[in-house]
Amino acid sequence: MKYNFDAVIIGGGASGLICAVSAKKNNPGLKVAVVEKNDRVGKKLLSTGNGRCNITNAAVSAENLNKYLGAEELRSVFERFDSKALLKYFKELGLLASADGEGRYYPLSRQASSVLDVLRYNCEQLGVEFFCGEAVKSVSRQRQFAVKTENSVFFADKLVLAVGSPAAPKLGGTGFSNLLSGESAHKTAPFRPILCPVKVKPDGALKSLKGLRAQAEVSLLNTNKAVKTERGEVQFNEDNLSGICVFNLSLHTEKGDSLSVDLLPDISEKELYNILLQNKERFSAQTADNIFTGILQKRIAQAALKKAEVSGFSRKCAELTESELKKAAKSAKALRFQIIGNLGFDRAQSCKGGVKVSGQIDRTTLESRRVKNLYFCGEAIDVCGECGGYNLHFAFATGIIAGEQL
Repeated sequence: MKYNFDAVIIGGGASGLICAVSAKKNNPGLKVAVVEKNDRVGKKLLSTGNGRCNITNAAVSAENLNKYLGAEELRSVFERFDSKALLKYFKELGLLASADGEGRYYPLSRQASSVLDVLRYNCEQLGVEFFCGEAVKSVSRQRQFAVKTENSVFFADKLVLAVGSPAAPKLGGTGFSNLLSGESAHKTAPFRPILCPVKVKPDGALKSLKGLRAQAEVSLLNTNKAVKTERGEVQFNEDNLSGICVFNLSLHTEKGDSLSVDLLPDISEKELYNILLQNKERFSAQTADNIFTGILQKRIAQAALKKAEVSGFSRKCAELTESELKKAAKSAKALRFQIIGNLGFDRAQSCKGGVKVSGQIDRTTLESRRVKNLYFCGEAIDVCGECGGYNLHFAFATGIIAGEQL
């Protein structure tokens, strides 16, 4: 089948859907199609925010881009759409939202389906046409763009690539392929999974921690120097560390880095050592692995002692030396794990990578500088953020801006 449209949007995810809404609101007479490879639009959107859809964060603004990588080059996007502006836009579409105690905005219903329904119903009301189950095989351009799928060809004067990333492939995530070739091809950064569990070198201490959770401060270390530090709940698994604080650090990990987990961030190492000295007397008749009684969960305490190479748990607390107590205190303040990778795209919430901005994308319109009437939005662009609504905010904001140009 052959179809003719004024504009075709490849990708029916967060950025593609709001791009279609924006295009039709800005120009009601425009013929707009959304071409989606999955059997329905918004499949990944339904899983975001643990099914609640964290649409933005109160901290998002042009003056506060430290939660992103690569966002400085598109500062104009955030100048137009900070969190307040995006929330206002959604309110005009019919979606009401509220923030939790950490500034993360969710729909009032706390259901991701509310966000998808508002976008989908607005598209339908405005006359956007959906074509699902249409995986794009190629894109070419002569006078018009020709978007080819296995069964169809879509011709359009303008084209938007809102193709997303390969994160969460079970939910329909796919990698950006440089659909335009030759002189029209764009420089891209390879996709890498982020916001995912960090795989670490297994050891006896980690194995004993499997399944446990602890509030901690986690630092990403590069040659023993802290690159970034996050606080939150850490989940210990047999070969990886998980939790939002670890996910955020995964944006910055490089080969050879390590994670240092401070189990007691509000107590100094010296204070902890003095407490352990007192516990040596308090619990003198107990076995050595009870030296952290009242401070740490038993299995976590045992892991800290193993990391400190304090052996012989059958000994009594009274038998622990001052040197061993110093090592135990140091260990609890800095459990060290060598990073060897991550758990891949299957477990990733997002990705690094995509079309590079510099010299290729107009920072105001998001139009390609190489191909006229071609636009990019969302995860197709090499910008990524931490957990907390930052990536969805970028997807929605860029989708709106790209849609206004169609």
